Amino acid sequence: MEQPDLTIQVKTLPSSPGVYQYYDKAGKILYVGKAKNLKKRVSSYFNKKHDSHRIAVMVKKIKTIKHIVVNSETDALLLENNLIKKYQPRFNVMLKDDKTYPWICIKNERFPRVFPTRRLIKDGSEYYGPYTSFKTVNTLLELIRGLYQLRTCNFDLSKQKIEQGKYKVCLEYHLGNCKGPCEDLQSETEYRKNIEHIRQIVKGDFKDSLQQFKSQMQAYAENMQFEEAQRIKEKIEVLEKYQAKSTVVNPKITNVDVFSIISDEGYGYVNFLQIAHGSIIRSHTIELKKKLDETDEELLELAITEIRQRFNSMSREIYVPFPVKTVQGVKVSVPKLGDKKAIVDLSLRNAKYFRQERFKQMKMVDPDRHTNRLMAQMKKDLRLNEEPRHIECFDNSNIQGTNPVAACVVFKNGKPSKKDYRKFNIKTVEGPDDFASMEEVVFRRYKRLLQEEQPLPQLIIIDGGKGQLNSALKALNDLGLRGKIAIIGIAKRLEELFYPGDKYPLYLDKKSETLKIIQQLRNEAHRFGITFHRDKRSKAALGTALEEIPGIGEKTAVSLLKHFRSVSKVKKASLEELQEVVGLAKAQLIYQFYENHE
Repeated sequence: MEQPDLTIQVKTLPSSPGVYQYYDKAGKILYVGKAKNLKKRVSSYFNKKHDSHRIAVMVKKIKTIKHIVVNSETDALLLENNLIKKYQPRFNVMLKDDKTYPWICIKNERFPRVFPTRRLIKDGSEYYGPYTSFKTVNTLLELIRGLYQLRTCNFDLSKQKIEQGKYKVCLEYHLGNCKGPCEDLQSETEYRKNIEHIRQIVKGDFKDSLQQFKSQMQAYAENMQFEEAQRIKEKIEVLEKYQAKSTVVNPKITNVDVFSIISDEGYGYVNFLQIAHGSIIRSHTIELKKKLDETDEELLELAITEIRQRFNSMSREIYVPFPVKTVQGVKVSVPKLGDKKAIVDLSLRNAKYFRQERFKQMKMVDPDRHTNRLMAQMKKDLRLNEEPRHIECFDNSNIQGTNPVAACVVFKNGKPSKKDYRKFNIKTVEGPDDFASMEEVVFRRYKRLLQEEQPLPQLIIIDGGKGQLNSALKALNDLGLRGKIAIIGIAKRLEELFYPGDKYPLYLDKKSETLKIIQQLRNEAHRFGITFHRDKRSKAALGTALEEIPGIGEKTAVSLLKHFRSVSKVKKASLEELQEVVGLAKAQLIYQFYENHE
């Protein structure tokens, strides 16, 4: 049967919660999404113009829509997650994390062994984790082995075999690391008590273990067994030290999952902290690659479902920075202050650090991807119509009103393009007039680019407030370029960004990469302009000294300075040396002038 027209497929969708799937003409799955109302959600893809290029491309490819109706939005969330993992559609968020993580296994046997593993075998054994690194696993196992004597052999310690004397104690027994259950030197009841305490420790609950050790220490001390009491005391200290190191919040906060997200144009970074008895027992961050224009809420909901399934979390409460939908029976809290807010902030800090590390790695491994991400971010932050691949920044320099000059620096793909830097002597303005000077240099710069048919920038930055910005706008207006190139002004004091016609300035996050690039441009323009200004003043001062000689003008003075490097060397030069540079007539004038003055 031929597939009906897309319009008919959309119109016949139910208005129930469910999951929808988009397929292309070859029957390949493009996208899986969840919806509270299937008909309303799917219709939204086809009845409006999309700002996002990626969504527009996907919609053009859709030929078939399939759906699955479920009882609730929560069920839709879980089903969507499972289908994305199963089919990995081209346009869905991609979870960039395919590692196999280690677990701590408490083996299902008579005297259970406790060991790390990456393989989960369904034989009734208990698995705790997964942990995000073997370092964490080894630290915990080291702590456990320091507190409890456990067997490490893999013998079948059935009651019958022990009674038959099948085994002999090994070196671990003689070293004091095992109590010899293989020779019936330790009862199963005592061994099982230790295992119960180990279960609590790997869950992050140290209370029972500490209580048991304190009782033992007290009993040994009362019986004058001070060496034994000291050994138990050392175990208590180890446990308390480990607990203190991991406790970061109020110990009353227990059995809670904490999630936070930070995102940019192409990726989301979600951090997960698992809290038990005020201790962080797990921290994990995942990277999600955006395929369409997913919101932070959508990304976080997806990540919460995925992470809780992966780490088999049974926590009944989660803390998040903003409201999200999640599975039924789980309380969602958005803390506003106190210890709970502090732990969400800590999670957010972890997500930010992870993102920074990824950027550093990206710069080294894939500089093009880094540049593309940065340009997309700048476009979004500065509300531009296109990515600012080519930016030019202008700055005026007229210290104490003398020798007014201006500088134009150029950044391409977020990096200085020094061969394109330009410096300007102010020609039409008398005295220190920043506004008129800015108008002159902006006009001259873009008049020349137009005449030479050179590419124009996507963004112009003016170092100054509204006055300088308006002057630059006037120049663009005169050239017919107003509205064709984005232009903003940056005021030094509060790093305010001014836009043409906007009453209020834009303030960017002080740590944002966009602001850092703008500051770098502004500082570079200032440095370049000051250097040019300083050189000009120095040459002017030196040139003036030589121009005092009757018959010697600016051109001759510059030629002399270029050759001799300083006025003092010109004074000391012989007539023959001067003649080589400026000819006999002028050489005689200079030589005679300095001889008479001496």
